[in-house]
Amino acid sequence: MKSCWIPLLSWLLSWLFVAVAPLAAQEWTLADAGKTDYRIVTAENPPDVVQNAAAELRQTLQQMTGVDFPQVVENAELADGKYLLVGASELAKKLFPDVDWENFQYDEILIRSDEQGNILFAGHARRGVLYAVVTFLEDTLGCRWWTSTESTIPPMPTLKIPPQNHRYAPDLIYRESYYRDAFEEKMAVRSKCNGNMARISLEWGGHHRFLFFVHSFYHLIPPVKYFKEHPDWFPEIDGVRKVGHPGWAHRSPELEAFLKSLPAEQIHESGTQLCLSNDAMREELTRNALEHLRKNPHVDFISISQNDWHGNCQCEKCKACDEKNGSPAGSLITFVNRVAEDIEKEFPHVWVETLAYQYTRKPPKEVRPRKNVVVRLCTIECSFLQPLEQGGPNQALKDDIEGWSQIAPQLFVWDYITNFSFYLLPHPNMRVLAPNIRFFVKNKTIGLFEQGDSFTTVGDFVAARNWVVSHLLWNPDRDEEALWEEFFQGYYAAAGPILREYLQVIHDAAEKKETYLRCFRQNTHDWMDLETLEKAVQLAQKAKKAVENDPILARRVQTALFACDLNALLRYDEWKFFTKIQKRPFLGPENPALETQRLLAFAEEQGTHAHREGGTGKIWEEFKENLLTRFARKPAENPDLPLDWEKVLWLDFQDAMMGTYRLQEGYTQRVEDSLASDGKAIRMPGWHHEWATSYTIPETVATAVAKWHVYATVRWEATAQTGTAMTLGIYDYTNKKGVCSKTLKIEDFPDSGYQIIDLGSHALQKGMNVWFAPPKRPDEVQHVFIDRIFLVEETE
Repeated sequence: MKSCWIPLLSWLLSWLFVAVAPLAAQEWTLADAGKTDYRIVTAENPPDVVQNAAAELRQTLQQMTGVDFPQVVENAELADGKYLLVGASELAKKLFPDVDWENFQYDEILIRSDEQGNILFAGHARRGVLYAVVTFLEDTLGCRWWTSTESTIPPMPTLKIPPQNHRYAPDLIYRESYYRDAFEEKMAVRSKCNGNMARISLEWGGHHRFLFFVHSFYHLIPPVKYFKEHPDWFPEIDGVRKVGHPGWAHRSPELEAFLKSLPAEQIHESGTQLCLSNDAMREELTRNALEHLRKNPHVDFISISQNDWHGNCQCEKCKACDEKNGSPAGSLITFVNRVAEDIEKEFPHVWVETLAYQYTRKPPKEVRPRKNVVVRLCTIECSFLQPLEQGGPNQALKDDIEGWSQIAPQLFVWDYITNFSFYLLPHPNMRVLAPNIRFFVKNKTIGLFEQGDSFTTVGDFVAARNWVVSHLLWNPDRDEEALWEEFFQGYYAAAGPILREYLQVIHDAAEKKETYLRCFRQNTHDWMDLETLEKAVQLAQKAKKAVENDPILARRVQTALFACDLNALLRYDEWKFFTKIQKRPFLGPENPALETQRLLAFAEEQGTHAHREGGTGKIWEEFKENLLTRFARKPAENPDLPLDWEKVLWLDFQDAMMGTYRLQEGYTQRVEDSLASDGKAIRMPGWHHEWATSYTIPETVATAVAKWHVYATVRWEATAQTGTAMTLGIYDYTNKKGVCSKTLKIEDFPDSGYQIIDLGSHALQKGMNVWFAPPKRPDEVQHVFIDRIFLVEETE
């Protein structure tokens, strides 16, 4: 699908005019009135990547001008005219004798014209020629590839360009924008991204390939194979050699079964690493790594890196090395250096990557990474609202990155640029993307993995993010505001300025709250107040209205605003409560059930089947079901209290609004319940005592009146006649203290139905949470049920 080019045409023409006006006398005419004097020339039998670069140039020029530019090889009889020289050839070397063809830097490009108007496209042998053509088409001719299927190729029957002299080598040799659309071959090439996940064939320049992308210790020394015979290869913790879960990277049924076969004292609950001072283990790991490399000849990075979580070795030798270096990174880098030295002998072109992550993030005092080692840091702990360069809440990570850059020959960064707990919510981190990329490059970063939400197509402005991030990876010095403006103008047309205003509103709101914006968030409560939500919804409606008569633009805007629409639905009841308190009109959908159906159908039409990391399949289906049933329920009955419900100010928080913890592990379940006020409830089994169901009262609601009287409606199923049925209460997460709690005794409630529990009158504040827990009496109490929480304004 090709986008309408008209909204950008006037901008492109004015841009080209400004670019060539000072050199108008020297401009070259590529095409005019259906004719061209130019020929596209390659060497005879050029590499496939050069052949494809020439084809890309020819096809795009024909699309722009309507002229078929002849493509020839240099040994053919060349007609008179000018040449577009693609790649190294004898003719190119003759016309451009000063070019040093053997010493281009990695991915470097060269675009140059001579006094006769011949134009050379050259660069690094791997893919530099192709990137030179793409850069020329984009920067000089104004072509834009917004997504893998949508572009702006401006029609120019008369095409004139200024003299060319552009040479550029990117600081980042590894560039990965981790969005689904970015992986498509042509999109990755045109974005000049070359990371591990890009599906780029060798004919189109290929891409970097990792062997074991991360957390590789158990890939290389699997405990199922080695632990029983070589326990000394694994970490000593509390005087015992132990093994545990390596985190998400290497869980398997085989490992689970193996762990169950071990004595309890040999299992470490929070994961384990390897004994890095053990030479025999290192030699075996190196042998295994070399064998994997021999089987994977196209690999240029191998990860020799710690497992997820902690559990590092505390044996005498490891501990001494770490104490000497002031960090567990001491034993890690010492170990990785020796592995890298052996790998270099057979694979000198392969980078050996390792992590400075969690317990190894602090740089060592003495040992230094060797020349073929790449240390990768991760931004998982930081706030994505404040740029790293400014320090502030990110000062510790800033210090560690700068510390590593002082001792390491090069760094790699894994940057987390989405909300992994909920891809489909607004995530106001756009203002830090560019400054953080520049900060990384400033500190010797050669590889940057910008991990966006690749599982979705309707995440928070994913098309815009991918386009801008990709351009910044190629050239971090680009003006990010100009990039955002260009994308929004070119891709969203009349809705672009309104969407930019929408983003300004939500980013301003988050910055005003000084939120610590983590990359794992379940909701927007702590940074988006309800006034901001209303402004956002109004701007979203305005943007949709601006393009409602253009189906292509309407779909683009709907996709971009999916997160806004879903957020409004998720906060529907709270928002409605707020307008009730404020006595003003409610701007939400009249039929939230119908709106929910429409949104979910749209998401799946666009190819989205996950709302969070790893949330496909059953998890996506449960997410949909929970969202659909939230509004598809009977109207709740009024509580059985002697109050005039038409006159008092009261708010009803049904079970559908509450948070559930460890749902997949059976700690909670949403169920049909004919006894509940709306026919549905949350059920928790009696075998645990976790606060697995809770609800944080939104600040805007909590502080709307001086005091709220807080009630909860609960019941239980028990065979016991006495003892604890369940506990519940209010906890103040802001000040980290309990507000109130109650232990309900079975004998105090002869009625087996729902009980209204009075939690008292309170001046509710930000962060106050109503929680519920079963009694951990599986033989006496089978289940507890939570129907609702409701607040009544205290008037006396």
